[in-house]
Amino acid sequence: MAQVLRPIKETYKGLSFPDLMVGLQSPDDAAVWKLDETRDLVVTTDFFTPVVDDPYDYGAIAAANSLSDIYAMGGTPFLALNIAALPPDLPYDISSEIIRGAAEKAREAGVVIAGGHTVQDKEPKFGLVVLGFVDHGKSLTKAGAKSGDRLFLSKPIGFGVTTTALKQEKADPADIHLVVEWMKRLNRDISTIARDMGLRCATDITGFSLLGHASELAQASHVQLRINMKNVPLVEGALKYARMGTFPGGAADNRMYFGDIVTFGPSIDEPCQMLLFDPQTSGGLLLCVPEDKLSGFIRQAKTLNLPVWEIGRVEEGSGVIVD
Repeated sequence: MAQVLRPIKETYKGLSFPDLMVGLQSPDDAAVWKLDETRDLVVTTDFFTPVVDDPYDYGAIAAANSLSDIYAMGGTPFLALNIAALPPDLPYDISSEIIRGAAEKAREAGVVIAGGHTVQDKEPKFGLVVLGFVDHGKSLTKAGAKSGDRLFLSKPIGFGVTTTALKQEKADPADIHLVVEWMKRLNRDISTIARDMGLRCATDITGFSLLGHASELAQASHVQLRINMKNVPLVEGALKYARMGTFPGGAADNRMYFGDIVTFGPSIDEPCQMLLFDPQTSGGLLLCVPEDKLSGFIRQAKTLNLPVWEIGRVEEGSGVIVD
C-alpha cells in the first residue's frame, strides 16, 4: 500500500497543509480537515464486491462498512454519495435492492445520500463516500494508545472465513444469518460512548484483520499490544470454518504482511492464528480505554445494551503478542 500511495506523497512533497489534521502521514481510517476552531471535517470512502447473496443485505453491509470509518475517528456522519460499478445486464430489481439497502442503513445512521456515480463493470462493486463532523482536535486515532490502556472489541470476528464458506457452499444458513446481522450493525453507539468518555485511540477492524489493524495501532502509538486469545469473541461457526480452511485469500496476505510484527504463544494453534488474520467486512471497533475511564466505559456500554469484550491491554514495547 505504501508503494501505491508514493506518487501522491511525492506530488505534495514539500507543501504544507496546516488544516489537514489527519492524512497520508498516518494509517488512520479517514482524513480529517480543520473547518474552524470548533469543528473538523472527516472524509472517507470504501467499496467492495458482494460478500453475501442477498442484494439488500449487500447494500446495507456496504453502507455500514463505509460509515464505520467515520465512527472509528469519533465523528458523526451526515452526508454520503454512492459509488457503484454494476454489470450492464444486472437485473434492475437487484441493483435497486442494493441501493435501497444502503439508503435505509444510511437513514438509520441519520445520514443523507445525496447522489453518487455509477459505471459499468463485469462484477458488482458498491460503497459510499461519507462525510462527518468531529469536535476540533478530538478525533480518535491509531496514535493515541498509552501503556496501561485496556483493549476492547465491539463485534466478534470470523466474518471473512464464514462468508467464504458461503461462497464455497459449505456454510450453515443460521451462521450466515448471524454474520449478516453483525455486519449490518452500525458502530454508531459505541463510537458515541468513546467520544463521550474522552477516549483518544480507536480503529475499526476491516480488511486488514484484527491483527493487521492492531499492528498498525501498535506502530502508530509506539506501544505493544497483548491480546488474550481466549477473550477474543468469535462469531458462531467461525472456528468450525477455520478448521475447514475456508479463509479468503486476504487472510494469507495479512499474515504475510503483518506476521513479522506478531508473536504467538505456543498454545495458539494454526486455525486460531488464521482467524486473527481473517479479513473482516464491517467489523467492530477496537478501543483503547484508560484505567481511569474503565468503569464508566463498561457502565455506559451496559446501559445501552452494547456488547463489548475486553481482549487485552497496552504495554510498553512494540509489536503484538497473542497468548
